[in-house]
Amino acid sequence: MATVPGPLIWEIVKKNNSFLVKEFGNNTQSVQFSRESNNLYNLNSYKFSGLANKKTVTIQPAGKDQSVLLATTKPRKQNKPSALSHKSIMKKEFRRMAKAVQNQIITTGLI
Repeated sequence: MATVPGPLIWEIVKKNNSFLVKEFGNNTQSVQFSRESNNLYNLNSYKFSGLANKKTVTIQPAGKDQSVLLATTKPRKQNKPSALSHKSIMKKEFRRMAKAVQNQIITTGLI
């Protein structure tokens, strides 16, 4: 089964989707944010969209302790939604955890 290309998905959902939040900025300019999962910066743009891109990353708190959940998507598993994401919980001190997140993102080619 063929997958739909990312730019086509973005053209369909960029102006109207359930995750879109429009707010007023300075004067008459409006700002568009997005609440979709796997959108690291919460901006409504193709570059940061979790719906249109094959490679995405999410960093969330993982509980009451100082742990972090790092979730990445696997680009080769786009046709299998159950195997699409890879989640790992990190329970280290902050500097070691930040370095581990940075290394994992760079080695998988997300940046």
